[in-house]
Amino acid sequence: MAYDLEEQEKLDAIKAWWARYGTLVVTLFAVVALAWGGWWGWKAYESHRANQAMGYFEALEDAARLGGADSAVRIKTAAATLREQYPATGYAARGALVAAQALQAQKDDAGAREQLEWLAAQGKNPSMQSVARLRLAGMLLDQKQYDAALAQLNNPPAAFAALFADRRGDILAAQGKRDEARAAWQSAIDGLGTANPLTQVVQLKLDALSGA
Repeated sequence: MAYDLEEQEKLDAIKAWWARYGTLVVTLFAVVALAWGGWWGWKAYESHRANQAMGYFEALEDAARLGGADSAVRIKTAAATLREQYPATGYAARGALVAAQALQAQKDDAGAREQLEWLAAQGKNPSMQSVARLRLAGMLLDQKQYDAALAQLNNPPAAFAALFADRRGDILAAQGKRDEARAAWQSAIDGLGTANPLTQVVQLKLDALSGA
């Protein structure tokens, strides 16, 4: 097919451009395609990992709910698997809380404490970490390890400041530090506000302390 001079010049320009930039265009296209495929592959891998973690978490919940002679072993095994193989998933933190509650109910305080200590040391899930610190402080209070209990309540996150203050008041009262306990409970009441049902509970403790 014959081309006129103008068309031939356009074709020559296109050929020259392709000769200069064609390899770069193909390379960029391949990189984008690989990146896109890699992203979808990673999402599929993450979904697969999350499903595996969910399976172990459900097994842990079943062991905690159904009980049985070997339930403590099954709870600890499932929780350990979540911690070791799926630490980045939310199931690991939730599993530690479920395991701690179940083990404490079975009078396995050492096992429960291990779960809470692990979660209390994790900074990737601040809300779960705060719950673990609060519960661990309560467990240490029951064991009369007052200094260790108070140490769990240092630098409270803003969302948990009132709850931490309430637990601090419990510990200080147990130590016989009445004025410090009173200040801690008053701080908890101020932070909770009048509409919070827990405020009445803290107020009762404060009133009992004042009347003692």
